[in-house]
Amino acid sequence: MKIAVFDTYVMRPDGRRMHFDILVPDQGPGSEPEAVLAHGRRYLAAKGITSESLSTRECRFCHVEVASAAVEAEIDRIGFAIIELQNCD
Repeated sequence: MKIAVFDTYVMRPDGRRMHFDILVPDQGPGSEPEAVLAHGRRYLAAKGITSESLSTRECRFCHVEVASAAVEAEIDRIGFAIIELQNCD
């Protein structure tokens, strides 16, 4: 499966900048900007972080790649996957 990778940065309430990637199928409604932002908001809400500031300025398409088996399984299960990169704890 080919996936689209959206590089995402969000300022946390404690002033640290979170960096994570949102991974979605590269074709179809799940790859539309509003759907990707909704996935990001869902992830942030699960972390207890408000997401009013999440927009296309903070979440940008980066590239397309082939998904690993684990990422593909997560996308099949919930429609997207997250790769936590910095300050996501």
